[in-house]
Amino acid sequence: MVGLLVALLALALAYFALLDGWYLVRVPCAVLRARLLQPRVRDLLAEQRYAGRVMPSDLDLLLHMNNARYLREADVARAAHLTRCGVLGALRALGARAVLAASCARYRRSLRLLEPFEVRTRLLGWDDRAFYLEARFISLRDGFLCALLRSRQHVLGTSPERVVQHLCKRRVEPPELPKDLQHWIAYNETSSQLLRAESGLDDAVKDQKPTAS
Repeated sequence: MVGLLVALLALALAYFALLDGWYLVRVPCAVLRARLLQPRVRDLLAEQRYAGRVMPSDLDLLLHMNNARYLREADVARAAHLTRCGVLGALRALGARAVLAASCARYRRSLRLLEPFEVRTRLLGWDDRAFYLEARFISLRDGFLCALLRSRQHVLGTSPERVVQHLCKRRVEPPELPKDLQHWIAYNETSSQLLRAESGLDDAVKDQKPTAS
């Protein structure tokens, strides 16, 4: 019996030492909770809320929530959001998936130890390649917007339009994206072009094109 307990303890220590243990537990739990215990959200553009609290493991040396933790919490909230509104199910039905291609964050005020907060996530819109989401970190002490995150979920294997059409059973025009988001998308496109040129990918593509005889 003692040997079994020691083996289980060693396995648990190895799991958390070698893997991102809590993350690998929290995301599936958030998805299962959204799928089994929470009502389906029919409005794709509706805001959804995910509650959290700043724990000691979230703190940095300045004793407020580590900047990287905001991205982690937004990731968990986004998984729950896409599950409840049906996007993850539609992607699976179409044999497709979505990956995080870009994100940006604005930090306005620190979240302190044990401070309760909500991540308020909403789908801002989509284009021919990606969904765009926003996550707002709201302190539940006074309702202050502490951080604002935007993310680009690149769709692989199909298109966002087909995903939405699968959900709504009809073609849906995407909403107009906010101006600041349009600027961010333009920045990402320019950055992508510069990086491709820097790595020689554009020249490689040109070399692969057939020449007229």
